[in-house]
Amino acid sequence: MQASTLGVRMPYVDVDTARPSVPVVTLNRPEHLNALSASLVTDAKEAFASLNRARGVAAIVLTGAGKGFCAGADLSGEDDPAPDTDGRGPVGLVYRFQEHLAELVLAVHECEKPVIAAVHGAAVGGGLALALACDLRVATPTARFGAVFIRVGLSSCDVGVSYFLPRIVGASRAAELMLTGRHFSGEEALAFGMLNDLVPEGEHVDAAIRLVDQIAEHSDYGIWMTKKGLWTNVDAPSLRHAIELENRQQVLGTFTGNMTEAAAAFREKRAPRWNPM
Repeated sequence: MQASTLGVRMPYVDVDTARPSVPVVTLNRPEHLNALSASLVTDAKEAFASLNRARGVAAIVLTGAGKGFCAGADLSGEDDPAPDTDGRGPVGLVYRFQEHLAELVLAVHECEKPVIAAVHGAAVGGGLALALACDLRVATPTARFGAVFIRVGLSSCDVGVSYFLPRIVGASRAAELMLTGRHFSGEEALAFGMLNDLVPEGEHVDAAIRLVDQIAEHSDYGIWMTKKGLWTNVDAPSLRHAIELENRQQVLGTFTGNMTEAAAAFREKRAPRWNPM
């Protein structure tokens, strides 16, 4: 791994920290449309592990180098195998690669910092899963999404898609997209409610950074607990369960001193100076 003035450069992932509060994680295997080889997945997991609790980071932008975001799993067999596959039989070899991919989706979704996907070009298969695992998504009109696993003889329920897609676009639309395996455009994704913004070509990363800037106006505690509470309560078994979690977050938050600071800032007509976590 080689450090640079812009952050960290790994063989297949770059972390640009030119603005330390807004690191941009770029999948960097453009000659393969950033297909998810075992090595790229390892680098990406390492990048998110390093940023997960990094002080001063408000949110993270995830994007792809070259002509697309991510073309899904690399099935070429040209890369090194996934970790912990030495000496395993066919089932163990494939299963560990599947787990390796799934662990990246979990690392993105469970990162304590909000993650914004900046999508252009292909975002299919595992690329769609990565985009869905992010908290927010922006894309360009030529973005091309697809739950294409079914087109290679497998299930479209893969690396989190069957969890995220129905929650984001609704069960009926998700059923259509997953059962047909069809590609859908950035315009369609916006209409489905999957995108937060559709922007001109080449402006997807800047648009994602603008969203981060809006998030960064708030306190570390507020950002952290909002992401944690929102995704926990997506699975809450009842309204009462959700409210109980909210009550604890709000009571705990009063001890940060940030409500008092917010009130003082309002009276003094200035931006709040939040207490750090």
